Amino acid sequence: MSNVKIGALCWNQYGTWPDLLAAGQRADRLGYDSLWTWDHLYPIVGSADGPIFEGWLTLTAWAGVTSKVSLGLMVGANTFREPTLTAKLATTLDHISHGRAILGIGAAWFETEHTAYGLRYGDGPPERLRWLGEALPVMRGMLDGTAPTASGPRYAARATRNDPPPVQRHLPILIGGGGEKVTLKLVARYADLHDMGGDLATVKRKDDILREHCAAIGRDFDSIERSHGLGVVVIRDSRDEARRVAAETFAHNGKARIWENQPVGTPEDVAAQLAPFVEIGRWHLIAGVPAPYDEETMTRLITDVKPLLEK
Repeated sequence: MSNVKIGALCWNQYGTWPDLLAAGQRADRLGYDSLWTWDHLYPIVGSADGPIFEGWLTLTAWAGVTSKVSLGLMVGANTFREPTLTAKLATTLDHISHGRAILGIGAAWFETEHTAYGLRYGDGPPERLRWLGEALPVMRGMLDGTAPTASGPRYAARATRNDPPPVQRHLPILIGGGGEKVTLKLVARYADLHDMGGDLATVKRKDDILREHCAAIGRDFDSIERSHGLGVVVIRDSRDEARRVAAETFAHNGKARIWENQPVGTPEDVAAQLAPFVEIGRWHLIAGVPAPYDEETMTRLITDVKPLLEK
């Protein structure tokens, strides 16, 4: 298990800007492999009537104060922007970060924020997934410098030039979600990384379906890096203390209901819960880090848990 990678998904809701900025710096300093935040305009855990910072600008600020960690949205809302603009944003972030950008993208799901901000939401998940399928070749083409043209029902682009190109020769696209008929088919065709959460049985089933979609188009399943969203991680020397901190963390985030079956406990507890996902090839583990960005957990996930997973 020596290839384990650890990511931090720092929630951009219910926190202060200095604390969110410092959490990104901490992840870089501790040796996290990836650093993420949400692309939402209202909080999505707990009450939606609370504060949240914009995702792309958060990544940009992090890029200026970090040096090693890769940066991306988990995941970008395709409905918020034209795909041409999204590709331009990712390219600019790649330059600001000296080649550390990942373009994270998904179909979007939170109707409340779309209605409030006057953004098109479509008539349901099938339509939003069609929009995502239409957007992905535009984004991939711009990142690769092929000047894509699109004339679909949702998006229009005409030989779109992306100058300067990204720093990375192949800026990676991450697609989030586990929809078996459409989303995983898009992952097979366009994604360099795929992220999803869920229990072990669900993840194994989705991987089997993704493998089938890859085989249908002649793609190597193992060429897709597969990450696993861990939920909220809290690490302490005792289980009771870890549960207490977790309860306080959810209360801080809009009085949210406490999530069940989270990796909350001692380092050994957390490692035992995560190891089965590493064993099935989901070796990029992305921990949820809500405000107030628990420093002890962030540190011990790297210093105490990661070595247990790499034995």
